[in-house]
Amino acid sequence: MRRGSIIQIGAIALVAGAITTAVATLIPWMPVAAGEEATRIHFVYWFATVISIVVFSIVIAVLIFAVWKFRAGPDDDSDGPPIHGHTKLEIVWTAIPAVLVTSIAIVSAIVLAQNSRAGSDPLNVKVTAQQFAWTFTYPNGKTYGSLMLPKGRHTRLDIISKDVIHSFWVPQLSQKQDALAGQHNFIVITPTRTGTFPIVCTELCGVGHALMRSHVTIVEPAKFNAWLKGGAQAAAGPPGLAVFQQNGCGSCHTLASANATGKVGPDLDNLKAEAAKANRGSLEAFIKESIVKPEAYIQPGFSDVMPHIFGTQIPSDKLDQLVQYLAAGSKSS
Repeated sequence: MRRGSIIQIGAIALVAGAITTAVATLIPWMPVAAGEEATRIHFVYWFATVISIVVFSIVIAVLIFAVWKFRAGPDDDSDGPPIHGHTKLEIVWTAIPAVLVTSIAIVSAIVLAQNSRAGSDPLNVKVTAQQFAWTFTYPNGKTYGSLMLPKGRHTRLDIISKDVIHSFWVPQLSQKQDALAGQHNFIVITPTRTGTFPIVCTELCGVGHALMRSHVTIVEPAKFNAWLKGGAQAAAGPPGLAVFQQNGCGSCHTLASANATGKVGPDLDNLKAEAAKANRGSLEAFIKESIVKPEAYIQPGFSDVMPHIFGTQIPSDKLDQLVQYLAAGSKSS
C-alpha cells in the first residue's frame, strides 16, 4: 500500500476515534463509583473501551477508504482482480486480537480476585431476598428493610433467597450477585463515599419485580457505630416490631412507629380507616387476612404484589405479635 493511502487511512481513523471517544466520555454512561470494587470494575470497563475504540477506528477507516477509493463505476459490472492470501497479514490480524482479548481476560481476573477479598475484619451482613422485598440482618441480630454501611470498611454480604431467584445490585457499588434459595452467595463491597443509593433486583422474579427496591445509606464510621449500637438497644421494643423488620415490611409500607417509609404498598398508619372501608370484620381480623391472604382485599390504587407466603412463613405466635403491633399502631394514630 502506498504511503499516501496509509496517511489517508490514518486520518480517517483519527477522526473516527475522536468522534467515538467523545461519545464514550462526554455521555455519563456509568454512575460515579462509590466503592473500591466499583472503581476497579470501572477500570476494566474503560480498559476494554479504549481497546474497542482503537479497533473500531482502524476497521471503520479501512472500510471508508475502501468504499471511497475502490468503488465501482455506475456501469461497471466486471469482476474485480483476483486476490490471493497474505500470510503475514493474516498472522498479524490473528495475533493482535488474541493479545488484546487475553489482556482483557488477565485484567478482569486480577480485578475479580481483588474484589473478592474481605480483609481480616469485615462487617458481615446477611441479605435476604423474597418476593418482593430485601431484608438485611446485622451481627447484633437486628433486621432492617434497608442497608446502612460505614465508609471505608470492607463489608461481606451473605446473599440468599427465600423463594425464587433474585439478584442484588447497587449501580454505584457495581458488585452484583444472584440470590438463590438454599445457597449462600457472597460479595464484598468497600464504600468510599457517603450518600444514599438504590438497591435494585436485576432478576425477573414475578409480577412485583419492578417494585423490588430498597436503598443503601453510606455514612461515616462513627455515625454507623452509633446507629448499630442504637439498633441493638432498640431490640427491647415491641415484639411485633421485630417481626415487622425481620420480614421486610418496611420496604413496601409506611409505618411511623417503625420508622418505615415504603411507598409500594398501603400506608399502615391508616389501617383502622381502611378496615372500616373494607368491611371485613374487626381491625385485627382485617390485618391478619391482609397478611396471610393479601389477595382477598386489595386497597384501591394498589396491585396484588404482596407475597402470598407469609401465612406459612411467619410462625403463628409471631404472626399474632405482628397483628397486635400493627393494630395498636393504627388505633393510636
